[in-house]
Amino acid sequence: MNQEDTYEQLIAFLAQHEVPYRLINHAPEGRTELVSPMRGNALSQAAKCIVLMVKIGKKVTRYILAVVPGDTKVDLPAVKALMGGTYVAFASTDIAERLAGSVAGTILPFSFNQELELVVDPSLLENEEIYFNAARLDRSMVLQTRDYIAAARPRLGHIAEGRGRPPELASPSDRTI
Repeated sequence: MNQEDTYEQLIAFLAQHEVPYRLINHAPEGRTELVSPMRGNALSQAAKCIVLMVKIGKKVTRYILAVVPGDTKVDLPAVKALMGGTYVAFASTDIAERLAGSVAGTILPFSFNQELELVVDPSLLENEEIYFNAARLDRSMVLQTRDYIAAARPRLGHIAEGRGRPPELASPSDRTI
């Protein structure tokens, strides 16, 4: 699947779930800290999307689409604890782009691949709206956070550095909605 297909899949998915959205065209840019001023949003409103590989024991590998606010980083030990993993790392670019269906810098905060589990830090949901590149470097999308949650149905977990509780305390309230 190429990124234009992923963009069209996103538009169709949002239409199917009756999710209103706004599109913002801008100069091609995938880095959150540079594209956010072009869109006019605070970094905390940006959905930063990172594909991670989590090993669970020696034989099981899972891929996680970690979504955190743009003013934070993914807390790898928190992801490892949340997933019950023994090892966590950033997925290779090839694997991340294949699973996400778009190039780095344009990965959506949605998973259309069964091999890629969506996990969102709840601090992102403190915003009324979220902003993200829409599987394209030159176009972003804005969604109401409540609509995003209803459509994407992510697992929630405290996975952003400096947000929420320490990983050893996070799991009782981490849940899928």
